Amino acid sequence: MNRFFLVPLGVFLVLAGFLGLGLLRDPHELPSPLIGKPAPAFSLPTLGAPGKGDGPAFGPHELRGRVWVLNVWASWCATCREEHPVLLELAQRGIVPLVGLDYKDQPNEAHGRLTRFGNPYTLLALDADGRVGIDYGVYGVPETYVIDKAGVIRFKHIGALTPEVLNTKLLPLIQELQR
Repeated sequence: MNRFFLVPLGVFLVLAGFLGLGLLRDPHELPSPLIGKPAPAFSLPTLGAPGKGDGPAFGPHELRGRVWVLNVWASWCATCREEHPVLLELAQRGIVPLVGLDYKDQPNEAHGRLTRFGNPYTLLALDADGRVGIDYGVYGVPETYVIDKAGVIRFKHIGALTPEVLNTKLLPLIQELQR
């Protein structure tokens, strides 16, 4: 038997192994180089009252000493609508500030959406050009981050938050970080 045929077989087995490992991973838990690193600093205007213009600027340094959640969303995002009830539930519990980062959106569209469906956010920062989203490594909306008291990113979830993710991952982590 010619050993030449063993090389393609070996390559195939290695590739099949990598594919098998990839299929076992949760696609919402892509590794982020920001986990364990300080949350990128920014200063963005906040969403003011309808027709009143932007509110005062906000930056992550204002929440230093507190565990908080950053949710990147947009009014044009269909998946963001799916996760909205979960965000309302998190806000109702009142255990952490929930900061919204309105990504590449129009303030009047954000106002309309929050007026129609309820506003879960403690405050809403406006990232009109998406530069802060780039700093946070946003692949697409929605994305959610848990940031600890020292301002370090401890968790990133890509896609819509579900009740399962909220109850099995987010809330236990938040409670642990608040100790």
